[in-house]
Amino acid sequence: MYDFIQGTVIEKTPVCVTLEAGGVGYYIHISLNTYSRVPDQGPCLLFTHQIVREDAHLLYGFIDKSEREIFRQLISVSGIGANTARLILSSLSPADIRQAINEGDVFLLKSIKGIGAKSAQRIIVDLKGKLLKEEDLQEIFDSESNTIQEESLSALVNLGFSKPTVEKVIRQILKEQNDLTVEGLIKEALKRL
Repeated sequence: MYDFIQGTVIEKTPVCVTLEAGGVGYYIHISLNTYSRVPDQGPCLLFTHQIVREDAHLLYGFIDKSEREIFRQLISVSGIGANTARLILSSLSPADIRQAINEGDVFLLKSIKGIGAKSAQRIIVDLKGKLLKEEDLQEIFDSESNTIQEESLSALVNLGFSKPTVEKVIRQILKEQNDLTVEGLIKEALKRL
């Protein structure tokens, strides 16, 4: 799995960008939100999500990690594929999507072409409370102890705890004491879960 690709923009359209990195041209599907923030030429870094199907290997690119996280959450909803998730991200800003889901705004989601009432309701039911606010995401992504958080989160999720609950507990623990090791953080989290 590729986490990001940093390279030079060779070609850019509203639905894809070709990045040249290390002599290889990567064809990356993007949303309109990302398109508006990618330079026409020159260096660019896109956070990626790879989908491997029987007939294709597809790369989806995002200008920041929070947009990629929303994409990943959207495709986890039954009936929402990668292209539908990209359409949602092209129709609304990540902040608007997060707000619509957390506030249960079916009408805003229904206003997106291709999203009916049942799909909008399913998105809200499945994701309400799971999408973190922008500030919380930035705090997680920018933190110096990001690796410790990621390893602890992964371990606890693999033990069967729900990701949103674990993220909340880990953030709370690190606000109280930010000098913990991975083992220390996991032990403290297990006491609180």
